[in-house]
Amino acid sequence: MTLTKKRILILLLIIVIAALLGRLAIRAVMNLLMGGTMFGGNFL
Repeated sequence: MTLTKKRILILLLIIVIAALLGRLAIRAVMNLLMGGTMFGGNFL
């Protein structure tokens, strides 16, 4: 595998992880604002 292909693969992996973490962060903030629980259900 060439260096360029490795770079592209690593970049795609980072983009996917960043997108997932970004969505999770937005969801956490919205849940805090609306007083919900993070992953559904009731912790009490």
